[in-house]
Amino acid sequence: MIKAVIFDMFETLVTLFEGKTYFGENIAADVGVDPGAFRKEWHAIEKERSTGVYTIEEGLEIVLKRLGAYTEENVQLAAAKRRENLEDTFNGIPDDSVRLLQELKKRGIKVGLITNTFSDERDFIRNSEIFKYFDVALISFELGICKPDLELYRKMTELLCVTADECLYVGDGGSKELYAAREAGMHPVQCSWFHELAFEPHIPCPILEEFDQAKKQLDVLEFL
Repeated sequence: MIKAVIFDMFETLVTLFEGKTYFGENIAADVGVDPGAFRKEWHAIEKERSTGVYTIEEGLEIVLKRLGAYTEENVQLAAAKRRENLEDTFNGIPDDSVRLLQELKKRGIKVGLITNTFSDERDFIRNSEIFKYFDVALISFELGICKPDLELYRKMTELLCVTADECLYVGDGGSKELYAAREAGMHPVQCSWFHELAFEPHIPCPILEEFDQAKKQLDVLEFL
């Protein structure tokens, strides 16, 4: 019997691909650097940005200095536009994401969150309308570890007071999260309801046929 459903956040409950999108190529254009060069350096410190080593501002400063484009104005411009994107994202949480969370709570199912998240994203998550639905939220920026580290999955079951085989894990599949959930003993389900919104060069996780699939938010209820 499933007693808890654990969610990823981005491209699972919310998407960054609608509204005021703002990705690496947009930052590069704003600060006047080559998009490929920016993306390479930005990705090089992704783990540090995900685990609380660098805030968004600190990460931007490091990368822009490496690329010879650092000014405080450039850092603040990019950070502000990221927050505009995130504000748009969290102001546009899909109704079906909210309905799914509400239905799980009505059924007495515990709800968890495991998310790889930077400092600005953490702030928006904690202040979002859906944060109240999580019984436990494990945010990589706060914990210093990120998916697919199995410790996150073990910690979740411990805090929810459930066993791994009583947990459904729902995510788009990035960061090898579904494989980690399976290894931890959970039942992984890949969601694809935002899949077609992504655009180049942001390639979504491919459909992984070895996992159960949910094409719409409320399809998750079929796996309980």
